[in-house]
Amino acid sequence: MTTPFGRYRNAEAASAHLPPPSYLLAGLKADCLNKPFAQRCHDLATVIEEFPAKELHAIFPWLVENIFGSLDGIILGWNLRCLQGRTNPTEYNIALDFLDPGGPMMKLVYKLQAEEYRYDFPVSYLPGPVKVSIQERILPECSLYHNKVQFPSSGGLGLNLVLNPFEYCMFHFAISLITQRNIPMTCHVSTSNSAYFVLVDRYLKWFLPIEGSVLPPPSSDPGGVPSPAPRSPAMPFTSYGMHPTSLLKRHVAHQPSVNADPASQEIWRSETLLQIFVEMWLHHYSLDMYQKMQSPHIKLEVLHYRLSMSSIHHSSPAQSSYQALHTYQELFKPTEEHVLVIRLLVKHLHAFSNSLKPEPVSPSAHSHTASPLAEFKRIVIPRFVQQKLYVFLQHCFGHWPLDASFRAVLEMWLSYLQPWRYAPEKPLLSAESQPRSVSEKWAPFIQENLLMYTKLFVGFLNRALRTDLVSPKNALMVFRVAKVFAQPNLAEMIQKGEQLFLETELVVPPRQHRLFVSPPFGGSFLSSRTPAITDVSFKVKSHVYSLEGQDFQYKQMFGPEVRNLVLRLAQLIGQAQQTAKSISDHSTEATASQSFLSWLRFGPSDLNGSYTGNDLDEIGQDSIKKTDEYLEKALEYLCQIFRLNEAQLSQLMLNWGAAQDENGKKQLPDCIESEDGLILTPLGRYQIINGLRRFPVEYQGDPELQPIRSYENTALVRLLFQLSSTINRRFAGSMETLCTKEGFLGSFCRYHLCNPSLVDKARHSPLSKQNLGQIRQPRVSLRFLASYRTLLSLLLMYFIASWFCIGPVTCTFLLFIGYLFYAVLMTFFSEKRKPHQS
Repeated sequence: MTTPFGRYRNAEAASAHLPPPSYLLAGLKADCLNKPFAQRCHDLATVIEEFPAKELHAIFPWLVENIFGSLDGIILGWNLRCLQGRTNPTEYNIALDFLDPGGPMMKLVYKLQAEEYRYDFPVSYLPGPVKVSIQERILPECSLYHNKVQFPSSGGLGLNLVLNPFEYCMFHFAISLITQRNIPMTCHVSTSNSAYFVLVDRYLKWFLPIEGSVLPPPSSDPGGVPSPAPRSPAMPFTSYGMHPTSLLKRHVAHQPSVNADPASQEIWRSETLLQIFVEMWLHHYSLDMYQKMQSPHIKLEVLHYRLSMSSIHHSSPAQSSYQALHTYQELFKPTEEHVLVIRLLVKHLHAFSNSLKPEPVSPSAHSHTASPLAEFKRIVIPRFVQQKLYVFLQHCFGHWPLDASFRAVLEMWLSYLQPWRYAPEKPLLSAESQPRSVSEKWAPFIQENLLMYTKLFVGFLNRALRTDLVSPKNALMVFRVAKVFAQPNLAEMIQKGEQLFLETELVVPPRQHRLFVSPPFGGSFLSSRTPAITDVSFKVKSHVYSLEGQDFQYKQMFGPEVRNLVLRLAQLIGQAQQTAKSISDHSTEATASQSFLSWLRFGPSDLNGSYTGNDLDEIGQDSIKKTDEYLEKALEYLCQIFRLNEAQLSQLMLNWGAAQDENGKKQLPDCIESEDGLILTPLGRYQIINGLRRFPVEYQGDPELQPIRSYENTALVRLLFQLSSTINRRFAGSMETLCTKEGFLGSFCRYHLCNPSLVDKARHSPLSKQNLGQIRQPRVSLRFLASYRTLLSLLLMYFIASWFCIGPVTCTFLLFIGYLFYAVLMTFFSEKRKPHQS
């Protein structure tokens, strides 16, 4: 049996020379149109196994685009983001096997890697800040771009990065999450079950292993990965980074490829994968942030460079660079899927960093036994992730819609704040399920990430104050944040970090603050060795100023300003609890009022259906209880964090209770009464805009002129309306006289001829006085007799009466006597409840 590409092998044997690579590429492209997916993957695996690197080199860029999609997002490729095991199990498993770190695709990468092939990646498709800096001839601080920028030759268009096969493949894999984010999903897709999400997890576990070391490449060639081709020296770059030499340069790039150390090879792949993921997923922010993240001495270097370029090129390049920098503004809108993938990365990096084994006691022993992977674990979070993740979270907190989808951002943030959750020693809960105290060993991490805890917490408070906390999903988010920050000893460590930052005896030199974005090589928050910087206060200041700049005005999390925000949130929580309770009570009352007589439509009915609730009405009573539980626990946790006493909360609730009416319902918006009815004041408008108070949205016109309902007979409604109108016109004076009488007869007539509920609603709405006067006039309404439910009930009663040999006339008389007795009782009780009304 011949292989799928046996014809090429036969031609090779016959002609004694390799077939042109274009034949292989043309055959693979034809197979994409003619063969099923499983057969194509099998053929590709065979080609990768049997063909030499020289032929595979020509098909590699096409294969990468065919799998991961084009950089402009037009070609979807295999659409890994929508490929799921539940809907397409066969294709799902085949794609995962092919792209697995030990699968055929990686074998192709390592095969080409050994031959030192290079591939161009357009700079124009990089994240906005990186693209602009490279176009500005400023080399980004990330070592991923060093020695890779290739300038176009004469007549060429655009800048390119010259990447090796591993980098080229991973660049396309990572950026496909961004380029295809605007493509609409044809069906509901669970992100955590998609092939893309699973592959990210597999790559992280393979190249950043929690246990053991990275497996070596499955290649027979023992040679290491060669250094990337150097860029052309014709156009100099100014590096705006002050980081220490990266692990890549220290362990691989400066060593001969023949004698490359396998441990260094392992670090190179691990660091490259992480840098690609971070650069593609997190390196997105606005122009203001882009400029703020540059230290003063970097801006000075950029200025010197522009002046030198201006003198050479008569100022035109400098002018264009200046305009390019100041016109840059990236419109970046991360998706929920994007955030979930970053959360997966954050959780794995915590586990990867925490898997560092304890160091030996002897310092000399450490210098001989520390592996590059162990050193990488020490610095992976502060050096590679911290800064860009902080900027990304700030962007999300400021631009994400005020809806429940923010839960993904929230959980990613909380995952980063709790590295102890991913430590090898799992915290054991006590019998009372009390949360375990946060260990003091995490204090350096909290101090080095102070803004992650404090400034983003203030950002969340500002979001929570603008959301509807009656919604169960919003209440859950407030509960989650309060529960995390209420962990024992966490608030104290955050407060201690703030005190260290506010110490005034030390001043951070402006030319050095970027040096401490991350600890020096070999130091991290888990290191027990003496750090290079012994002054903890200086490290905290360096962290804050490196992220926010020297002119940053720090807002204390436990200061009076934030405390006032917390008190406002506590007040909103109390309001939301009472609103949820009123909704629950209304639902209960509405259910209880569905009595037999009201079902028969004999009692007074409200055709408005005027009550307007929120999503709690659709979710049910269980979710209302859950909302109340979330808010109650959140309030309790906030009291623990900020040490709010009972007197403060009581006064807060008292102030809110004073704004309630006697029934515990919300008051109407602030307004004044005029000749034309109620008019909103500026305070009333503010209350409506912020959802503090509202008018009941309901029909308040003539009940007789409401649209005909689906449960009413159209002909009967119109006939009874004509009859009622005739009676009201002829006997209007008599009905007015009867209703104004004192005593039982007047009350009985008012019960049947007046609708006090409509009058009461009209008093509390901006309704004109003419309409209010029309509603107050006594009148007869026979519209209830047009309801199919009323007609069916009467027929059912006549039918049951016929079983007992009761004729229609007698049955009608009995029904009239029964209703008369019911009306007398209702008149008596209604007058008893409202003796002040006439």
